[in-house]
Amino acid sequence: MELTLYSIADLVVLKKEEMKDNFSKIASAYAVFRPGYPQEIIDYIMSLAPRKGSALDIATGNGQLAQKLAPFFDQVYATDISEQQIKNAVKKDNINYSVQPAEKTTFSDKQFDLIAVAQAVHWFDFNTFNKEIYRILKDDGIFVILGYSLLKTNPATDAVIKKLYKEILGDYWDKERQYIDAYYKTIPFPYDEITTKAFDSHYQWDYEQLLGYLGTWSAVQHYKKQKKTNPLDLIEKELRTSWEESNKKVTFPLLLRIGKLQKTL
Repeated sequence: MELTLYSIADLVVLKKEEMKDNFSKIASAYAVFRPGYPQEIIDYIMSLAPRKGSALDIATGNGQLAQKLAPFFDQVYATDISEQQIKNAVKKDNINYSVQPAEKTTFSDKQFDLIAVAQAVHWFDFNTFNKEIYRILKDDGIFVILGYSLLKTNPATDAVIKKLYKEILGDYWDKERQYIDAYYKTIPFPYDEITTKAFDSHYQWDYEQLLGYLGTWSAVQHYKKQKKTNPLDLIEKELRTSWEESNKKVTFPLLLRIGKLQKTL
């Protein structure tokens, strides 16, 4: 594995507000508690990739998607603005990590057969980012947006999580959260879009896993920073009771958009 850290001059290419980093301080928890993507959806995406020479995972976080891509490609490149996230990322011989923003990379023109971004595209400056995709994606390559919406469990626990999500944390979510709530359907997508199948990700979690995942929410971090208290404490008893009485199953509806470069753009 190769780790490249670019200079401050390389990184200061965007306005400060365009480089939101909500997860550096919880990188280790993010690596442990965030859900991944089932092999079924990876195989489906791979069936649409024209070639498997070089892939790019933008905003890789802990490298969970890069790890999934690695067996299929000769080389996988993975970027993130968080050095701490990169340090906690999965290690593979053919994954090359670097710290750089999504909207302005150091990669060559028409370098990649596949470019993917998982649970992060809503943070980007869409216009600048899409221009960069058009620069570095091969003409017959594919661009993949992945994500997951609000988890579903059982009726009692869902009610508690909804209370946390909307009533307690409502004002603490970044405005970009709206794109996930809209299942990424409102994100500008200037590509020839491929109609895709629907996928879910399923888990069997104990209470600590559920609480750990909720603790990685960006709104939880904003609340803690502003109020100096943990919002999960407000629901902890109710959440634990509902979970212990349930089947402990968790479902994440997955978000997926795939496109190719428009020839006329």
